[in-house]
Amino acid sequence: MKELYLIVPFAPLLGAIVAGLGGKRIGNAGAHSVTIFAVLLSFLCSCVIFADVLNGNSFNGTVYTWLTSGETRFEIGFLIDRLSALMMVVVTFVSLMVHIYTIGYMHGDPGYQRFFAYISLFTFSMLMLVMANNFVQLFFGWEAVGLVSYLLIGFWYTRESAIYASLKAFLVNRVGDFGFLLGIALILMHFGTLDYQAVFSQAPSLASGMTLICLLLFVGAMGKSAQFPLHVWLPDSMEGPTPISALIHAATMVTAGIFMVARMSPLYELSETARSVVLIIGSITALSMGLVALTQYDIKRVIAYSTLSQLGYMTVALGASAYSAAMFHLMTHAFFKAVLFLAAGSVIIALHHEQDMRRMGGLRKHMPWTYWTLLIGAISSAGIPGFAGFYSKDAIIEAVQGSTTPGHLFAYLCVLSCVFVTATYTFRMVFMAFHGEPRFDKAHPPHESPVVVTAPLVLLAIPSIIAGYPVGKMVFGDYFASSLVQTTEQWHGIWAYTVHGLMAWPFWLAVAGIVTAWYLYLKQPQLPKRIAIKLGPLYALVERKYGFDELYAWLFAGGARNLGRGFWRAGDQTVIDGLMVNGSARVVGWFSGVARLLQTGLVNTYAFLMLFGVLIGMSWVVWRFWHG
Repeated sequence: MKELYLIVPFAPLLGAIVAGLGGKRIGNAGAHSVTIFAVLLSFLCSCVIFADVLNGNSFNGTVYTWLTSGETRFEIGFLIDRLSALMMVVVTFVSLMVHIYTIGYMHGDPGYQRFFAYISLFTFSMLMLVMANNFVQLFFGWEAVGLVSYLLIGFWYTRESAIYASLKAFLVNRVGDFGFLLGIALILMHFGTLDYQAVFSQAPSLASGMTLICLLLFVGAMGKSAQFPLHVWLPDSMEGPTPISALIHAATMVTAGIFMVARMSPLYELSETARSVVLIIGSITALSMGLVALTQYDIKRVIAYSTLSQLGYMTVALGASAYSAAMFHLMTHAFFKAVLFLAAGSVIIALHHEQDMRRMGGLRKHMPWTYWTLLIGAISSAGIPGFAGFYSKDAIIEAVQGSTTPGHLFAYLCVLSCVFVTATYTFRMVFMAFHGEPRFDKAHPPHESPVVVTAPLVLLAIPSIIAGYPVGKMVFGDYFASSLVQTTEQWHGIWAYTVHGLMAWPFWLAVAGIVTAWYLYLKQPQLPKRIAIKLGPLYALVERKYGFDELYAWLFAGGARNLGRGFWRAGDQTVIDGLMVNGSARVVGWFSGVARLLQTGLVNTYAFLMLFGVLIGMSWVVWRFWHG
């Protein structure tokens, strides 16, 4: 079984190397073949490991010792339990679907081979993160997904907007990673080890200092999982090709922060203050980003802000100590968000890279496979009973309602309100893009995407329906008992849970959201503009994403430029050039000018100076004699 543990992460790495360095010798077909085979192999091995873990087996051991410093060992090691096994299956399955989909989406792109190398490397990085059994390997995977995301967001590097977006993602994540690294340093300082199990076993003895460690670790999660106020990079990640948007948002980078906090649940349970901060940050992110999605017209940006909102749900669950519910929603979200993104990409292909929903409409007849799969993803995202998103989202809402963490009432109101908002913006997208009168160029009517694009949509739509059915075992049962801190909840079966959901507030709020979207964007399409005018500054504030982009551009980017300009003018020009370099030259020149006045070459001048010197010397002697 240990050989399979090694194959899971290193098969995609080998595929990335071959695709990236193979060049013309393997061509485009060779690049996608080797990477797809590598990820398929990784997925099959993950399924075998998952089955083995369900049978009660687990693994926690060192694969390679990188270096030893004193008594501290820096190692590469794997922790294979039910949490990591679930993540391995989700990451490899979604990545496999994205790899297959990419064949159709990136066809004809000059960077075809490079893209396959990048996404395979991305898969390797995320697998190393989720399989880690120590903070060194966790940090390696953490930084690796950040690096590859920078390369993928800026994949079309000839576009200025792509360069800006990739730099924005890189820099914002450096802010979060600084806090994350400080948290790891504190763990090493207090515990003398970076091994998970050793830290968890010693943690209760340091309960008083755990708040700072947990908050610093969460700063890293805020960057990676795009939580307020470090959320600004994620919507701009849409500048990369659509397949990588699906991979980043569904199964890899942005879920890393959620996974990390869940893995660190033994630490977070020791600090109510840290959990309260996590709860409040998540609730603000969930509702505020959902409202922004209501104002967007770029189909990919609507889904991007949906991701921010759903990540807020997961973070709220972490703050409410519902770690299993957070991970369950991470899993269901991976499926329905991947199908939403890839379906949006199918639309973009059909409309010749048009992304504005105001230039769509009536696509249902032209793209039935894309429509039905996207509709399944939308229903699941809205939280309609019977679909995966309902079971995980309702589990979070119930956990927050019953939580005792300070701020739980505020969080409950936010996530409950967000149910209506989520259903509204999700079906706003469905109605604007696929229903109503066609608004695209009728001279070039769209057509359904090829099978290589639609097949992954179908395969992802299936778990978007059924992935919620194990909610009893995963959330209310003992599935995560050996991996996460558990909370006890009553469970009466999947049927009772579904029926209860049909009578609860979240379901009716979701229905109200769908009806609102239908009325505003199909029955009365002129109303949204009138409402926006009525709301005036409030609507403008939300549409401009609350001004965070402008604020950060002025405060941090502008502040850095002003600081650099100040160092240049005051430091370089005034002190270094003006005082030290040119100043020393002027002093030497002044002394030279004085000396030049004395060295005239005239005998009478020299005689006068000699007599003047003698006079001064005699005066000094007389003064000493008189006062002696």
